[in-house]
Amino acid sequence: MKTDLTSAQIAQYQNEGWLIVEDFLPPDELAALSDAVETGVQAMGGTKVSGEHNVDIKDNPDTYYDKVFLQRVNIWRVNDDVKDFFLNPVLGTMLCQLAGIDGIRVWHDQTLQKPPWGNPSAWHLDVPNWSFHSPDAISIWIALNDVNIQNGCMYFLPGSHKMADFDRKGSFSPDMDTLFDEYPEFRAIEPVAIELKAGSASFHNGLMAHAAGPNMTPRPRRAMTCAYMPDGATFNGIQNILSQEKFESMQIGDVHDDEEQTPLVWKRT
Repeated sequence: MKTDLTSAQIAQYQNEGWLIVEDFLPPDELAALSDAVETGVQAMGGTKVSGEHNVDIKDNPDTYYDKVFLQRVNIWRVNDDVKDFFLNPVLGTMLCQLAGIDGIRVWHDQTLQKPPWGNPSAWHLDVPNWSFHSPDAISIWIALNDVNIQNGCMYFLPGSHKMADFDRKGSFSPDMDTLFDEYPEFRAIEPVAIELKAGSASFHNGLMAHAAGPNMTPRPRRAMTCAYMPDGATFNGIQNILSQEKFESMQIGDVHDDEEQTPLVWKRT
């Protein structure tokens, strides 16, 4: 795992809201992660979110959304190899350096596997839809196979994380530009295509506007991601992936410090 950062990489992430690290994983680590993800997907069957959840969300291949990608959330709960990977304190230290924070917790992991001929993913923001609000949320996105424009790579709007807020959530819509109804200023930003070789990774801020194109190939586009929140982040009243029991037990302002829900990865001592 290539976790050493230069000052230029940190500055790019903080200024533009994204960073690519080429060859983040060597071939053996990539193979191990890919195998662990596949094992976790098989263990979850058709269920999208592992563990206790408010709704047992299943695949529905007739919906537009399920033709965007196969999605499995919180594989770390059902696969120890995935857990060890994303809770690695060395990775946590790197993420804290990028985000400029002193501690970090897992929010949720997810594999996003765009099927052959899969639909595009519309422009959207992440953290306004989550159960905490922070300008320092960060996600890692690892290419499990080569990702390019033809098979549905991501796109970022550089600097949009500095313009976004927590009130305008946007919506997950088949229309690519629905987010721009709430953020008309985003229409003038030139997007960056995030093409990655297998084993390379991108990092992006939770307020970064991002999207993905369609998969115009007969092969799946496979990625494994994990979203992280700063240690000390508090509940904002949104349920998102929280179970009904957990959601009802929390009050707005409560600190997310449940090791079973949001485990600590690394903290400065």
